[in-house]
Amino acid sequence: MQLTDSLTNITPLSDEQQRQLTQALGTLNSQQLTWVSGYLYGLVQAGGAISAAPTLPASTGGSLTILYGSQTGNAKGVASAIEQQAKALGLPTTLISMADYKPKQLKKESHLLIIVSTYGEGEPPEPAVDLHEQLKKGKLGKLDGVKFAVLGLGDSSYEFFCKTGQDFDGWLAQAGGERIAPLAGLDVDYEAGAKAWTEQALAAVAATLNAGPVGAVAGAVKHAVGHNQYDKANPFPARLSVNQKVTGRDSTKDIRHIEISLEESGITYQPGDALGVWFDNEAGLVRELLALASLSGDEPTEQGSLRTALTRHFELTRLHGGFITGLAAISNDAALHDIAGDKTQLNALVASAQVVDVLKRFPTPLSAEQLVSLLRPLTPRLYSIASAQSEVEEEVHLTVAVVRYPQEDGVVRSGAASSYLADRLDEDAEVRVFVEHNDNFRLPANPDTPVIMVGPGTGIAPFRAFLQERDAIGASGKNWLFFGNPHFTQDFLYQVEWQRYVKSGLLSNISLAFSRDQASKIYVQDRLRAEGAELFSWLEAGAHFYVCGDANHMAKDVQEALLEVIAQHGHKSREEAEEYLSELRRAKRYQRDVY
Repeated sequence: MQLTDSLTNITPLSDEQQRQLTQALGTLNSQQLTWVSGYLYGLVQAGGAISAAPTLPASTGGSLTILYGSQTGNAKGVASAIEQQAKALGLPTTLISMADYKPKQLKKESHLLIIVSTYGEGEPPEPAVDLHEQLKKGKLGKLDGVKFAVLGLGDSSYEFFCKTGQDFDGWLAQAGGERIAPLAGLDVDYEAGAKAWTEQALAAVAATLNAGPVGAVAGAVKHAVGHNQYDKANPFPARLSVNQKVTGRDSTKDIRHIEISLEESGITYQPGDALGVWFDNEAGLVRELLALASLSGDEPTEQGSLRTALTRHFELTRLHGGFITGLAAISNDAALHDIAGDKTQLNALVASAQVVDVLKRFPTPLSAEQLVSLLRPLTPRLYSIASAQSEVEEEVHLTVAVVRYPQEDGVVRSGAASSYLADRLDEDAEVRVFVEHNDNFRLPANPDTPVIMVGPGTGIAPFRAFLQERDAIGASGKNWLFFGNPHFTQDFLYQVEWQRYVKSGLLSNISLAFSRDQASKIYVQDRLRAEGAELFSWLEAGAHFYVCGDANHMAKDVQEALLEVIAQHGHKSREEAEEYLSELRRAKRYQRDVY
């Protein structure tokens, strides 16, 4: 994190002032020094000066709003921690999801902290789409007087790292907002960086809001602890009870129905939530990596032996650009240096290989310290929950596509978590899990409301939960499912259950798209267009529209088809159709769970 303000034309301290400052700073620890940095930065931005009294400047009025846009829960978790810290400082604070925020309120804010993730090809998370679009198009007018700071979360293995955070920071400044702390873009191991940014940003806010004595502020900035008994940092040791393949013998896909026992956990979840799964890396992959690095695995690390660290604590299947550039700095391989210096080649390698593939191609002996420094911390994988507790009680069900892809040398690589669940866990084995709540993918509160669900492939998972829930509560609202996969005979997931729901009348409509069962490929978006007239009539009758699955292709194609349906059958221009869809989103009638 760097401050970019000009340091020219600054009046230097006198010798006595320097002596007093050095003496005072020598009594502070690293956290307090970070706070002082932000506090002074906030004073400079506000044009203030330090008074002799040990209190912060008098309140200028206003309050702090913390806005978050979260796809997988990380940004929400950081924002919640910041809220607790801000309240401990005595700052008047409001925490709100961008999905629940009215964009026109922005110009009324005095102090604003934005915590937002980026996913896909540099796109905003689903709850942030509307605010992002309105700022992008300049619809919110001037934001003079709004003091803001932005924290972006992302994954540097993707090309457009933290782009959404950059967007918000740039557009807020462009609209006249006053940046009170520098933009930070943090990678998957964001915890320490988020803590440091929080201390600086809150100190800058506190410099213009009355929050009591300085000592109280410095002492209050601590990392907040979550309220849930089981969470990402403290997962529940559950038990795998069912691992059943639900695609046919000749299917091109290996999709598993997974059932996990939550007995005695007290964990609760709702349809639309996700389950976080921690996993161990495959032992053979760890052995291969150790051999390629010319290491035994017995070398000591902070996480125990190197073999243990590689098994439980570091990402081995998700390659990131930093591994390649870091390895190039250690290696003398000219070809590797060329790739590291070429963004196009670098991104192509990141997208197509794993850590061991890079070391096989560019052999480089490494010390244990070097290897660990090149790797990123292991992160849990999130899966849309495919069950309703009203139906399954102390269980949770998942629909998991096992990721497998061949390399040029004939070796088949696997996804770390999906192969862990499918291939490496025995029945009744322990699996560490937690629930990631998703309040932006929820059934309508009114059970009479009609529901349209689009979920090809494993995107069907949350809609199985939706129908179980609506069946259990006796909801009278109509339900329409769009499902697609390659072949009817091999890939019709949960076919018997859907047929039962059709027979009972719970599932009013089911539209299927099996892309390879005819000469021309048919996808769910084609079914949407074909059923456009009835689809639009459902929307006009108040239906909620849900999409789950692939973000980069399917979800975009479905949205385009939906816009075409609205334009054609609603007799609207393209611009009017887009506004119609935006209104659905604001009313939480258009919700997406995409990845």
